[in-house]
Amino acid sequence: MTLVAGIDSSTQSCKVVVRELETGALVRSGRAAHPEGTEVDPAAWWDALLSAVADAGGLEGVAAVSVAGQQHGMVVLDAQGRVIRPALLWNDTRSAAAARELITEFGAGALARRTGSVPVASFTATKLRWLRDAEPEAAARVAAVALPHDWLSWRLRGFGSREDGPLGPELDALATDRSDASGTSYWNPGTGDYDRELLAAALGHDAVLPRVLGPAETAGETAEVRDASGTVLVPAGILVAAGAGDNAGAALGLGAAEGDVVVSIGTSGTVFAVTGEPSADESGTVAGFADASGAFLPLVATLNAARILDATAALLGVDHDGLGRLALAAPAGAGGLVLQPYFEGERTPNLPEATATLFGMTLASTTREGLARAAIEGLLCGLADGLDAVRRVGVAPRRILLIGGAALNPAVQAIAAQVFDVPVSIPTPGEYVADGAAVQAGWALSGSRPAWPLSLAASPAPDHRAVIRQQYAARQAVLATALV
Repeated sequence: MTLVAGIDSSTQSCKVVVRELETGALVRSGRAAHPEGTEVDPAAWWDALLSAVADAGGLEGVAAVSVAGQQHGMVVLDAQGRVIRPALLWNDTRSAAAARELITEFGAGALARRTGSVPVASFTATKLRWLRDAEPEAAARVAAVALPHDWLSWRLRGFGSREDGPLGPELDALATDRSDASGTSYWNPGTGDYDRELLAAALGHDAVLPRVLGPAETAGETAEVRDASGTVLVPAGILVAAGAGDNAGAALGLGAAEGDVVVSIGTSGTVFAVTGEPSADESGTVAGFADASGAFLPLVATLNAARILDATAALLGVDHDGLGRLALAAPAGAGGLVLQPYFEGERTPNLPEATATLFGMTLASTTREGLARAAIEGLLCGLADGLDAVRRVGVAPRRILLIGGAALNPAVQAIAAQVFDVPVSIPTPGEYVADGAAVQAGWALSGSRPAWPLSLAASPAPDHRAVIRQQYAARQAVLATALV
């Protein structure tokens, strides 16, 4: 039996899955928490990775491993391979002004053509510009720039500072993949090349960047890692695959192909699809990322997703199951009650100062059932706007794959079938980012992409109700007018 391992180093935790290559059957798994915050010492990720590996029983018997990680995070290294400062994560917004500066200097259209995306505070280039201006001494020391998964894969192979890894600071050994490189704002998904002019404009000078690997290429092999007691956690000689960004990892784990649109309901929401051609949206709504299979991954992100349901359930004094029962007791459209759920401002549309607004309150519509229904409809309408946005860059959706904890709520499933005009399927809950990394490990090992079966938890019958989005769009127009 051939075993492969996938690692998901996400914002909140590290997950490890060990799967059988031929069938995809789960053999064992483990996890460990990450520290909270938007600024994290990468050493905490390494410690969590080793803890998660230990929780999974180690990697003995594993033939190949791959790391998928949170996109965009800035890991800056000096010439000795030392981390210069804590990494700024994707959700650290201090570089918002830097993003605006780069757009002013180069133009939104030019940046979209050169990198596939218009930069926002999430992207690595904006964080480098912030570093250049806010911490110039640190910026001047930067010899190499990596992303979370790049750095962890490098450490697994034994590299790092002399204190961290036996092989030392071989910066040229850093490697990444297309999907993570495409979230930097200094790599071109169309040409596959780094844009050194944009890197220098962001950081203030050139630096070593990770070699960009193809889907089935390998970065090298692991070095042996032991725990404090001397037990081998990571044996030497395991093949290390290219790795991936988290959304691209999820697409691999789900087996997403052209025509599939993945809608993820997490703390934030994402809508992304696998396409054969690169996209460039100078409005900035759609990020034109690459995927981990050799194709492309246009993506829309919203700031407000599952927290909409958390807030509404708390207000109504119910749990999520209770919220769902209330929502299903109200008619489609909630009797005209519309929640525009911009509780944390919003990224799509780009309204960072907006707040949530409840429209259409009448004596008849203002009920607990109506509010519960409006919350779920508002959540899904925001994601349906994301679906429209990826359609505008050429995506032709045939199926929605709805994932995330909230997708298991029967009310969310039923209302999704009414909001989306495309059939909806809900995959069985799983660690799809880690699974995608395991797929990639198997691909690098065998030379062919594993085709593991996808189990579905539900496939609600299509039940499109146009009134829901019509009401939502009308209220969006009202808000847009008010903000002008």
